[in-house]
Amino acid sequence: MINYNTILLTLAVLPAIVLMVYIYRQDTQEKEPIGMLLRALLLGILSTIPAAFIENILTAFSPSNELPIANGLFNGFVVAGLTEELCKMTALTIAVWRSRYFDEYFDGIVYATFVSLGFAGLENVMYVFSQSTFGSAIATGTMRAILSVPAHFLFGVAMGYYFALARFRPAQRSKYLALALLVPALLHGTFDALLMIPENMEHQGLISSILFLAFLWFDLRLWKYGKRRLQQLQQLGNEAAAQTTAKNYSFEEEPPTQDHHFKDIDDINW
Repeated sequence: MINYNTILLTLAVLPAIVLMVYIYRQDTQEKEPIGMLLRALLLGILSTIPAAFIENILTAFSPSNELPIANGLFNGFVVAGLTEELCKMTALTIAVWRSRYFDEYFDGIVYATFVSLGFAGLENVMYVFSQSTFGSAIATGTMRAILSVPAHFLFGVAMGYYFALARFRPAQRSKYLALALLVPALLHGTFDALLMIPENMEHQGLISSILFLAFLWFDLRLWKYGKRRLQQLQQLGNEAAAQTTAKNYSFEEEPPTQDHHFKDIDDINW
């Protein structure tokens, strides 16, 4: 006998699991402890509670549906983007900021994506199981597996990138902490607004089509942005490790890579 709930639960959580495995394998310097990853994941799940509470309050201030652009912008950037990313960043800070395991640049992205995927995973479960029919639940789960869960993952990449810079560049900590919140909030808001604005538009087929094309373009750019941030933190981590290794050689012993000149981490051209 087919257990439909098991099928729906698998559909809802599998995308998050796949992305967590992916980012875990990308951490080539030193794997993070499973306990710390589970801590980040759990706090990401729990961060949905204050997010839902704040969003319910903010929704009362949403512009009328008769103003689709204002409504979409407010709900995309303020209700969803800023609120959810603030709650996720709070969870991330509680989870790892003081941890001795947060000792490499790439750790910022690892922990931030686990927090973000914990949030997205539970959100996905709620969306899928709130549908009235099995068919609509499958359709919702499939679309969110393709779009929403990967988007949360990429928002986490953006947050983790700046969160790591804030950790290891104390002279610019305030700036990078602000960017760790603002950049993913703006990405999140743009992603949601481009989908929300057409929802309330009537007899605006051309505008809706243009916005949908803009959404597809933005989604592709979001993937490219995330990949670039991953590569940049991996590069920073590798160079930091190389510098540490070079410093460990005694003055009497020449390092084996004497022809290689390590760039100062702060000199990386962003």
